[in-house]
Amino acid sequence: MLGDWLKRYETKIIMFHGIRVLFNRITVLPSNRILGLAVSVLLMLASNWTWAGNLNKEDIERRFRRPYQVQEKLTDIPVWPLTSALEQQAGPVAYVFESIDLAPLLGFEGTPMNYLVSIDRKGNFIDVELLHQNEPVFTFRDMGGLGDKPLREFISQYAGRSIRQPFLIALDAARNRTGQSGSSGGLTVLDGISRATSSVRVTNQTVLDAANEVARAKLGFADRKKSGPAAHVLPDVYDPVSFEDMLKNGMVGRLRMTHAQVEKIFAGTEGARVDAYALAHPDEVFVDFYVAYLNAPTIGRAILGDAQYKAVMERNFDKRHLWWVASVGQYSIIDEGFIPGAQSPRLAMKQNATFLELRDQDFEPKVIGALPELNTSRLFGVNAAASLDPASPLELILTITRAKGSILPTLIPKQVTLSYVPPASLFAYPPKPLPEWLLAWKARWIDLTVLGVALVLLAIVLSRPRWISRDARRLRIFRLGFLAFTLVYIGWYAQGQLTIVQVTGAIKTLKAGQGLTSYLYDPISLLLMAFTLVSFFIWGRGTFCGWLCPFGALQEFVGLLARRLRIPRLQIPLAVARRLEWGRYLALATLVAAAFLLPTQGETLNEVEPFKTVTTLVFDRTWPFVAYAIALLVTGAFYYKFFCRFLCPLGGAMSLGGRLRRFDWLPRRAECGQPCQRCKAVCEYDAIEPSGKIRYDVCFQCLDCVGVYHDDKRCVPIMLHQKKGGRLVSPSGSRNCSTSAVPAGTGIISKCHPGRGI
Repeated sequence: MLGDWLKRYETKIIMFHGIRVLFNRITVLPSNRILGLAVSVLLMLASNWTWAGNLNKEDIERRFRRPYQVQEKLTDIPVWPLTSALEQQAGPVAYVFESIDLAPLLGFEGTPMNYLVSIDRKGNFIDVELLHQNEPVFTFRDMGGLGDKPLREFISQYAGRSIRQPFLIALDAARNRTGQSGSSGGLTVLDGISRATSSVRVTNQTVLDAANEVARAKLGFADRKKSGPAAHVLPDVYDPVSFEDMLKNGMVGRLRMTHAQVEKIFAGTEGARVDAYALAHPDEVFVDFYVAYLNAPTIGRAILGDAQYKAVMERNFDKRHLWWVASVGQYSIIDEGFIPGAQSPRLAMKQNATFLELRDQDFEPKVIGALPELNTSRLFGVNAAASLDPASPLELILTITRAKGSILPTLIPKQVTLSYVPPASLFAYPPKPLPEWLLAWKARWIDLTVLGVALVLLAIVLSRPRWISRDARRLRIFRLGFLAFTLVYIGWYAQGQLTIVQVTGAIKTLKAGQGLTSYLYDPISLLLMAFTLVSFFIWGRGTFCGWLCPFGALQEFVGLLARRLRIPRLQIPLAVARRLEWGRYLALATLVAAAFLLPTQGETLNEVEPFKTVTTLVFDRTWPFVAYAIALLVTGAFYYKFFCRFLCPLGGAMSLGGRLRRFDWLPRRAECGQPCQRCKAVCEYDAIEPSGKIRYDVCFQCLDCVGVYHDDKRCVPIMLHQKKGGRLVSPSGSRNCSTSAVPAGTGIISKCHPGRGI
């Protein structure tokens, strides 16, 4: 048994070993090789994972009982057709499918959610059932999440809604479970879930994408991703026009064929020369075929007259697309066995290579105007939910059938096509709908603006920190104010806490061969990620960990409160602290390996960071998770930011990213560490070596050392030089320089070493 397990995981173990070797190399590589190596690691991790549903026909039969009859799963698209015992000849009346087979969109945690979706033949949702999800916010309450009840309540809102309706997610929206909106183009508002914005948007996109795939394949819905939104009729546009003018300007389509032309299309087949009348009268009209789109008032009123047009539109309560179809001549568009209200076997409609259900409306209109005697004049309609654009070209296909032989004759069908498109001036085109992720950005534009302004302010301060840091009180006010903004606004309000789940989720996504588009649904986090990535190259890991991490901000406030309460501080020798700092790398490596080898267990291991408890759910979890988070905060009261420095896996990832830093931006003097230890003494993070060198991998960018460096009342070298009657001036430029003391007014001698001055 052990041998089988080893054989099964042999490849994964080898790849994990490779990751470990690469990880060890990263810790010693120079920064200019980190990026290329990181890309190599991601490519190695991007081995294909595939997701598929696991229900079978019996599972579907347990959910859909009589009068439904579950058919075998189709091979061309993974759906189960449902037929009805009440409509034996109607074909499939609904389709059931697992969303993971058609739209495996990745959630926040890096794996797709799976829903059992059922839609009827008109494109209305019958039901949406949750089958599987790994979203951290929806874990069971005994595991510290909200539980999946809010998610189940959310998806229950789809029942009765049409796929063709625009869907809008809003908090505290009035839920309307009574069915569709008043019109097929009406807006459907779904009540969202607080603190689960990204997961809800991914859910909505998953359900809609999967349903639309089936609708396009089985219900005749056109692919609006390519053709754009459908046009709609301008109801107030009406210009009186004659029938002759409508023929000229395309409002009425016409196809006229003589016997000779029909004979030509049957040439070379068994149907050739079997119609004696046609051979004797080649120039007579075989069929004169007319079509017009009646929903446009200019066309409808001109053909039907005002009274008849009004009556027709009043009875069109389903808002169907209506066409007047008529014919003149020997051949009719309906045969002797035609049933009013049904489809005509002789007539079909197609648009964008997709056939539409063109059904008779059981109405024979009297046409206004001088027309030859019509053998047929009827109204045909297409369901409003069908993906049809009335202003785009469509094809009316007329089937002409000839028979050869008198006993059991051979039927030879041929088709002729009438292309029809009404004038564009009768329609308006709505703007192309925005993608779901862009709607998420628009919905949060205020939050993005506030966060953007804050990030610009932070970037300015960090780029020119001398003024803000030289005055200790001014720096303290700014730093505590910004950290309060980070905790309250970014963390608790905007839900912008970056987390290791985003790292492990990206690994799972890349391994599955999927893109990272799901991250677009969380604009706040994405903006923070982008800013943090840029900050790696300039300042290192400290920008995020020291200024933009809500949990880090809370730890800092706890540490300050502990100092006010005179809680004793634990002292850990520097050598021991350095070894403990490897804890965050160990935690990171463990979670990365779990995401690669044991993704389900990795979800539990991710709880090593308390961000979900403290920031996302604001302590609204079961007691073990709350107790763990509080224990970490209490530990931080005795040892400053204990979790950030020794345990945080995200901090480990940030430290690795910080190796992309291109500048040693913290200024140093030759006297720093030799012998002056003032900056080291004030550094709460042990980020300054006894030699005076900055350890950027553990620096939280608090700017305390910058303030000391520039303050002639705190910097010991400056004070000593002033006491001896000299002056020490911090030079400007792109180098870090120290200056030697000389008598006042005689100039400055600089001793410079590599680095960047401030």
